[in-house]
Amino acid sequence: MKKWLQLAVGVTALTAGMLFGSRPSQAASQYTFPAETAPHEGTWLVWPHAHTYGKKYAQAITPIWVQMTAALAPGEKVHIVVYDQRLEQSVKKQLEQAQVPLNQVDFLVAKTYDVWSRDMGPLFVRDASGQLKILDFGFDGWGKKTPYRHDAALRAQIAQQTGFPLIKVHQFVLEGGAVEISPDGTVLATKSAVISRYRNPKLSQTKAEQYLREYLGAKRFIWLQGVGGEDITDAHIDGFARFYDQNTIVTVPRDDFADLYEKIKMSDYKQLTTATNAAGQRYQIKELPLTAKNVKGLDYRGSYVNYYVGNQVVLLPVYGDKNDQVAEERVAAWYPDRKVVPINVTKLYKNGGMIHCVTQQQPQE
Repeated sequence: MKKWLQLAVGVTALTAGMLFGSRPSQAASQYTFPAETAPHEGTWLVWPHAHTYGKKYAQAITPIWVQMTAALAPGEKVHIVVYDQRLEQSVKKQLEQAQVPLNQVDFLVAKTYDVWSRDMGPLFVRDASGQLKILDFGFDGWGKKTPYRHDAALRAQIAQQTGFPLIKVHQFVLEGGAVEISPDGTVLATKSAVISRYRNPKLSQTKAEQYLREYLGAKRFIWLQGVGGEDITDAHIDGFARFYDQNTIVTVPRDDFADLYEKIKMSDYKQLTTATNAAGQRYQIKELPLTAKNVKGLDYRGSYVNYYVGNQVVLLPVYGDKNDQVAEERVAAWYPDRKVVPINVTKLYKNGGMIHCVTQQQPQE
């Protein structure tokens, strides 16, 4: 998986004098970030189109969106962003053919370049009164590597059309896939994707943490160094490390870690697996292997960590690899109240990412 997310996708620290996490903020944030596993009102998807990367690209990955919608719709709303009304009519026909209940689906017309809802879609937080609002961090095409004007305007368009208040934080560039947030307010991230020459080059770690505290309710931090320049995301954390709960991290085995990126440091693995939670205890570690072989047509292996937790299902990326079954069995055991839906993402992975990268949850109000 040395180049995963070509188009989509330390613990430092002695920050504030604490090993494996910075000192909790003394000032309470006015916002909290609901966990992905909390009840959803719905899920946001940005439907593939041919306007940026061509018709062949869109046709190759569109079946994945049909599968995601079909799996999610019985348990929650699915909000679909379409490039224009013509595409909306096409999508409706495809969903009807797949027997998706269209009363569970709605559409929002907005021009976009890309499909990565996790990074450019609506990021919901609750204010002190419990009201949902959309955070609008700066978005610059993963460090100005792709066209981004339409995508940077998407959150504002969604807020305008849905009526949710919009909180503009354009001075801080942050993609949703760049941070993992536990229920107790611990942020897990790579410096390479948040504070480096690739993103926010003039921003100090201290200032970045202030933004995360203020707008995402962060209380402590686990910073990995990450890897810059090997993929467009500069090592988004959600490709290889996720919070299962406030005491547990999901990541890849030690022997697979070095295959994530050519220049990734094993010190990141050590820091990740020796980090302590808010109670001062080491996190429990759950492991999902990489694919046993390189993904078909590529020269790197695939990750299963980039799954998405819906109300009734877990959407699991698979690759036609023998480790697909291993991943499916483990995830099913971790989420016994949800059905695991394996979705082959080989063509999406070839073009940039996996399931978590293209989904974004909207919490229940």
